Formats: sequence, structure tokens, C-alpha cells
Amino acid sequence: MDEIPISWLGMALVFLILCSAFFSSSETSMMALNRYRLKHLKQKGHRGARKASRLLNRPDRLIGLILIGNNLVNIAAASLATAMAVRLYGDAGYIIATISLTLVILIFAEITPKTFAALYPEKIAFPASYLLQPLQALFRPIVIVTNLITNAIIRRLGGNPQHNQNDDLSFEELKVLVQESSATIPKKRRGMLVNILDLEKIVVNDIMIPRNEIYGLDINQDSETLLEQIRSSEYTRLPIFRDELDDLVGILHLRQSARYLMAQNDIEKNTDARLDKRAMIESANEPYFIPEGTPLHTQLFNFQREKRRIGIVVDEYGVVLGLVTIDDILEEIVGDYTTNFTEQVADIIPHGDDEFLIMGSATLRDINKQLDWQLPTQGAKTLNGLLLEQLESFPDTSGVSLSLKEYHFEVLAIQDNMISRVKSKRIAWNNESEFDDNFNQIDDD
Repeated sequence: MDEIPISWLGMALVFLILCSAFFSSSETSMMALNRYRLKHLKQKGHRGARKASRLLNRPDRLIGLILIGNNLVNIAAASLATAMAVRLYGDAGYIIATISLTLVILIFAEITPKTFAALYPEKIAFPASYLLQPLQALFRPIVIVTNLITNAIIRRLGGNPQHNQNDDLSFEELKVLVQESSATIPKKRRGMLVNILDLEKIVVNDIMIPRNEIYGLDINQDSETLLEQIRSSEYTRLPIFRDELDDLVGILHLRQSARYLMAQNDIEKNTDARLDKRAMIESANEPYFIPEGTPLHTQLFNFQREKRRIGIVVDEYGVVLGLVTIDDILEEIVGDYTTNFTEQVADIIPHGDDEFLIMGSATLRDINKQLDWQLPTQGAKTLNGLLLEQLESFPDTSGVSLSLKEYHFEVLAIQDNMISRVKSKRIAWNNESEFDDNFNQIDDD
């Protein structure tokens, strides 16, 4: 080596450092590739993606190849650098070569290429796969032997060399992935995808129309009252019952109700009209019952399978709890889209600085969604239910106030054995831990 010109040794050293940078960047870029995007590009016929995917099918062999190559070129580079330094500086060259080559390899063969590869994995991994594939065939015997040795050591340590990490995403991981894909998916579509994933955690009790708000027809009422209810109804399907909802007869489609209105000309002349109750009952669809606690994603498929649009939610004793429609489930995905003929009163109204007037019937999920609050949703479903749960008794008068961690509530009105209106605000709270059911204070003004 003493006869080889220094310039040639220098060029060889630069080449070896470049080779080291190649192996370092290849390792980082291959491991940083997005597996799902890689599968997508592979299916589209991207040659680099196909080669990279083939290499990643055996990550142990790929890593073995890269490390063998990297160690070979680094050892060769160290030998060349030492020989050059000794020829130039004598015995001091050993120290000079060690320090200088360490810095050069660290900066130009490790940190810089690996950082760049982590930032742009596809730009490095796909071209590198064209060279790594023939190198893997060339070094195959060495790679196999080294892998056999390392796999034996892994087994001795209690590991499984054949274990492959599952690339399947959980719902929460997929939800985070969708939320972070702001550059590729519009905000509205992103919200719809997240809402679809949330259907598994939401049950029919969370979105149903409660029993006391169900608009239905009591078949035991007189014909005139039933006719007026049908005319004024904003719904296309109404439950029919006898005296109370638990004695449910069926579900009437109002488009079919016209055939039961007799003497239509008399109706237009404001004279007596009759209703054929028997025919109306016979034509009503059989009620479709839904067990309480059914997840929305399950119920959506049930509606599809049964070809139904409306169902009655019942508890374990068969008592009617509420009513849910397929439109209610779809609104959980796309947001409100139905148009009601009657003017709707907002459940949440801004009132002053950081204060809100909230109806007691407002659901806790809607409050959390609109105000970005974190009220508990595991027990009570409405604000009225939550406050009564915390008070543990029914307030005699309005004016009662209580604080639930960072949320302060003041009861403004009580109606029909319900807290009907509340003034609320979010106050400063120094504890960010998960909400619990313990209230801090209750004041009776």
C-alpha cells in the first residue's frame, strides 16, 4: 500500500464513505416507509415500491445485508485512513486518523444521510432497492449464516425471530391517522370518516328520541283528534299505540294515511270527517324493536338487513325507552341534514362572556361536541339527568347551583319534574385529570 499514491487512497476513502452513507440511509429509509402507502404504490405497479416491498418481506435479511455492507466499508475506510495518516504524520497518524475519521463518518455517513432518509424515505428507499436486491443475492450465503447465528441467540433469549409486528390499525390509531391527514383529505370528509369510526362507541340510547318526546297516535282517541295530529305531524312515520306507548300497535306511514280519510270533500268544507281506524291498524307496519345499548354501527346494518327506517328502543323488561331512525344514525356521520317543518329551539344559546343557556333535555354528547367540553357520558345522557344524578334529589325551586370540576351550573327553570333550563360556564380548573362523578359544591340560593 506504500506504493499507492495518496490521491488514489483519498479517492478510495471518499468512495467508501459514500458507500457507508448509502447503507446508512438505506436502512433508515426502508424502516421509515409507510407500509400502507407502499402497498398502494405496489398495487399501482410502481417498480421501486415492488422491489422495496420484496426486500421488506424478510426484514431480518435486509438488515443483515445492510449491516454487513456498512461494517465492511467502515472497516475498510478506517484501514485506509490509518494508512494515509501514518504515511503523512508518522505515529501521530493513528490518533489523527481515529479522531478525524470518527467525525467524518458520524457527520457524512451517519447523521446527515439518516436524517435525510427519515425525512424523505421514498426518495431514498425506492432507488436504493435497485442496488440492494442484487447485493442481497451476492451476499446471500453470508447473510444466511449470520441470520442463523443471530436467530439462535434470539431464541436463547426467549424471543421469536419469526415474529412479525402486526400492521393492522386499531380504531383509535385509524382515527388519529385520519385526523392527521389534513393535507390530503378535506376537513368535512375527515370529520365524516372520524364519525364513522365513532359509531362503534355510540349506542342507540345516546341518540334516540326519549319516550316523553315521542310523537305518536293513540288509537283510542276520537277520530277528530287523530286527524288533527296527522295533519300537523312533521314526521312521515308515526307509532300507533293504545293508551300508552308500551301497548304498541304498529308504525304508520303517513303517505298511506290518506286512504283512511273518508269524506274528503266534507273535510275541505269543514264538516265532519271520519277515520277508518280498523283499516289504519291493519295497514300499519309491525313495530321493530331494538334492545337498549345496541351500538350504532350494528343498528345501521340491522336497519339495512330488515329494510326498516324506524325502530323502538326497549329495555330488558320490554318497556319503551325511546325511538331511533336511520336518519338519526346518518346524522351522526354527516351532521344535521333533515329539514323540520316546525321551528326548532336551540338547546345551547350563548349568554354573556363564556356563559351559555342550556336546555335540560340537551344531550351531554351534543354539549361536549358543540362546546368542546368533557362532561361524562357513561351514565346520564342529558344535562337534566347529570344534574339530578349529582344532586341526588329533585330541587324544590330554581336557583340551585353546583360545580362539577371546571363546569359551573345554575338551575334557572324547573318544569314537568325536569330541570328545563340551566345557565352554565366553564371555570378555571388546575386539574386536567379525567372527569369523575364527584361534585365540588352545591349552593342553594
